[in-house]
Amino acid sequence: MATDDEIRVSDSSRCDGEHSVGVVVPKTWRAVEPPDELELDCGERLSPITVAYETYGELNAARDNAILVEHALSGDAHVAGYHHPDDRKPGWWDLMVGPGKPLDTRYYYVICTNVLGGCKGTTGPSSIDPRTGEPYGLSFPLVTIGDMVRVQERLVSHLGIRRLLTVIGGSMGGMQALDWAVRFPDRVASVIALATTARLSAQAIAFNEVGRQAIMADPNWMEGNYYGKATPSAGLAIARMIGHITYLSDESMHAKFGRRLQNRDRLGYGFGTEFQVESYLRYQGDSFVRRFDANSYLYITKANDYFDLANGYRSLLEALERVEAEFLVVSFSSDWLFPTYQSKDLVRALQANGVPTTFMEIPTSYGHDAFLLENAQLAETVTRFLNHVHHHAAAKEPAR
Repeated sequence: MATDDEIRVSDSSRCDGEHSVGVVVPKTWRAVEPPDELELDCGERLSPITVAYETYGELNAARDNAILVEHALSGDAHVAGYHHPDDRKPGWWDLMVGPGKPLDTRYYYVICTNVLGGCKGTTGPSSIDPRTGEPYGLSFPLVTIGDMVRVQERLVSHLGIRRLLTVIGGSMGGMQALDWAVRFPDRVASVIALATTARLSAQAIAFNEVGRQAIMADPNWMEGNYYGKATPSAGLAIARMIGHITYLSDESMHAKFGRRLQNRDRLGYGFGTEFQVESYLRYQGDSFVRRFDANSYLYITKANDYFDLANGYRSLLEALERVEAEFLVVSFSSDWLFPTYQSKDLVRALQANGVPTTFMEIPTSYGHDAFLLENAQLAETVTRFLNHVHHHAAAKEPAR
């Protein structure tokens, strides 16, 4: 659910810098090929399924140094580096992935995929339906976080990795990491869950629904059949503006904007852009529509709404009984979208099951987006945790 627009890029992150992974080449792989089909949680079957992904670093001989990075709602597989030397911005978590960074590509093999239902190379509603030769639109089946993880598991197996050193993600990425630990307990040595939750709250579902309604109210949405025509850009921009507000905090918005006016010294008494915060939100909305598909926004937010780690179990405690991974759970003090109490609920259930768990609440004024921003405490914590699991857990044979 977080944005990549706030990432701070230092000079050392340039593609020719010693701490950059440099120019990377996007990859795709057909995870499901007819007549094979993936049975989804909704009961429908989907085939074919293509996965877009990127890798950084090298897989070692023991194949025990692989890290799977899970992206948030609006992210994609391009987590670090550049696709072209002239790119203005690197991948969405470049400050964490690369030589000398917490996910140090000198030692770790880092993988990131675009999720099922997305619009950046992995099969989703904008993909071509082989039965019709046209984009799926709303005929694409509803997907869940679990469906996304099952597709990723196929890719990880294809890459020759039996057990991941860690699965790491924030927000929706953290949900996927949690699902990995429950769904494939013997495939995960550790989990790093940042600014996330074991189930979406009513408030978070409400914000997602308002965003979806904004898209569906746009006359250009046309029941999802807008491909090749005018897109529902106004509705998607509003959805992004609503979502982006939840990623910030009152303190950060006050410090960043206050009640300052935009390019004027007095109120205009009209409905144009007057306040800096209005200009900022409109910029966020306008830039988002140039890189994201409205139908994918509908599908991915719905997958977030459906997420409940305890689904199919009597409780969260029972859901975590089979977990074999060691956990690092991090929350941020000003995150009101996924507040700290939700992380503590997860931690209590993990500890009640005897799961080795480290918990930290990082004080910050940046709100939910804090896990995407430069933070020395987060970087050091992740670095130490990975060093620990790499030396003490990754080489161990999983329980059978």
